Amino acid sequence: MASTKTVKYKIKKNDQVQIMAGKDRGKSGRVLRVDREQGRVVVEGLNMVKKAIRPRGQNQKGGITSVEAALAISNVQIVCKKCGPTRIGLRMEKEQKVRFCKKCGGEL
Repeated sequence: MASTKTVKYKIKKNDQVQIMAGKDRGKSGRVLRVDREQGRVVVEGLNMVKKAIRPRGQNQKGGITSVEAALAISNVQIVCKKCGPTRIGLRMEKEQKVRFCKKCGGEL
């Protein structure tokens, strides 16, 4: 019996992240989409792959285009404005969860 358990991740949409492994290692970009069920993220302008597009209707052309592919969430780290790529912690402030940088302690 397979369970469809979704895991909570500390990376969210529109976060600035840096890729730590793979062909685009060292590059950074903004998170467009987070797939919590499969543990993957799509980063704007990075991990580009070629995809064949079929023409739909009379106005759209077919051909080969470049699109962003998903990559494992374990291969990205959030970027702190002060200290660069870092891990994230959570703490409670006035009954609200706040994400903070593990290196400098600043809020994200």
